[in-house]
Amino acid sequence: MSDAPDLDGPGRPRLEEVSEGIFAYVQPDGTWWINNTGFLVGARGVTSIDACSTERRTRAYLEAIGSVSARPVRTLVNTHHHGDHTFGNYLFSGATVVGHEGTRQGALDWGKPFDEPFWTKVEWGDVELEPPFLTYTDGVTLWVDDLRCEVRHVGTPAHTTNDSIVWVPERRVLFCGDLLFNGGTPFLMQGSVEGVIKVLTEVVAPLDAETIVPGHGPVAGPELIDRVLGYARFVQATAERGRAAGLTPLETARETDLGEYAELTDAERIVGNLHRAYAELDGREPGARIDLGAALNDMIAYNGGRPLTCRA
Repeated sequence: MSDAPDLDGPGRPRLEEVSEGIFAYVQPDGTWWINNTGFLVGARGVTSIDACSTERRTRAYLEAIGSVSARPVRTLVNTHHHGDHTFGNYLFSGATVVGHEGTRQGALDWGKPFDEPFWTKVEWGDVELEPPFLTYTDGVTLWVDDLRCEVRHVGTPAHTTNDSIVWVPERRVLFCGDLLFNGGTPFLMQGSVEGVIKVLTEVVAPLDAETIVPGHGPVAGPELIDRVLGYARFVQATAERGRAAGLTPLETARETDLGEYAELTDAERIVGNLHRAYAELDGREPGARIDLGAALNDMIAYNGGRPLTCRA
């Protein structure tokens, strides 16, 4: 294990070799826009899974890769379109950027980084949009020397409408993007509460992974799946009670005791998750468009009227 250059904020990123030649790059504390990445080292080059949100964080990640291998990053896989996983793509000079076709479109639709009025000010750097330019609909197989890596779209909206996992069956290592958060509140506003339950139970759990690199938070084992499933079911039950009582998502969130989930970071995500759960109770399809601005504004209201804290 080694440390990347020091960064301001909640902690120093750390490099963990989770299997021979397979590394997780974990960025504490995993809150807004502070994500995990990872990479596999081959004889001819490196395969990276995701980039980081800001220029300086992505440059620090590239330095960490360079501390392990002098080979270039030849392939960069994006697990979904969110900017904490894609804004740094442009710094991977010469790499083939791979992602689901929805990841490409989602990155283009989001556009350049922004923060205020929803998040506190962030120093993004000179970010240039570089969405995936090699896309797939169902999945693609990558080879790192003789090691098979299965890149799979999960089949239904979950964290977003375009989530993919990277599964290394020979090592039983799973990079799951933001389908799983460890220590942070899962965020399903742009995906589906129902969908993430389906994906975790029908796609992720049957893999029987031994090591899971979540999109945010420390590397974990399969026990993390049940923790996130428990939260998603809690959101569903809370939405059912709130809707039956005629409460809005924000009113429901304010009246809800988070219980065991109160210890998770970014608690305001309960409001965005309830907006999504209400839409599904109203018969909307998983991943259907909802008023994201209204949901974010309700999250700010839940946060005492303050922009959401981002230390990226």
